[in-house]
Amino acid sequence: MLRIFDIASSAVSAQSQRLNVVASNMANADTVAGPDGSPYKARQVVFQTALMGAAGQRDSSAGVRVSTITENDTPGRRVHDPKHPGADAEGYVTFSNVNPVEEMVNMISASRSYQNNIEVMNTARSLLLKTLQMGQ
Repeated sequence: MLRIFDIASSAVSAQSQRLNVVASNMANADTVAGPDGSPYKARQVVFQTALMGAAGQRDSSAGVRVSTITENDTPGRRVHDPKHPGADAEGYVTFSNVNPVEEMVNMISASRSYQNNIEVMNTARSLLLKTLQMGQ
């Protein structure tokens, strides 16, 4: 029963990292150039199954962890604006490749997953407390 907390907390941690990446993407959705001079590239979180508990146990359970954070290599949006200070020789400004609609969907999904796992932990805690009260 106590492994439920390990599993749910691993999911909460992973979704928290996903929310941070989405927030970074949203904050840079309309940027022109990053610190290295190139436009910001959207980042995506890649999850991986993580075994919870000691290795070799037959009743071990699986949680989740962030394995990597990848960059989207899709070219950024190009807008013709020769007066913009970030315009190239042809007068085009290259913006980040962040799609705000996709990021909002990712944010809602991550937020709901986070909330659901918090609810799992609260329910498990309530059940454990009720079990303890039954023994009194």
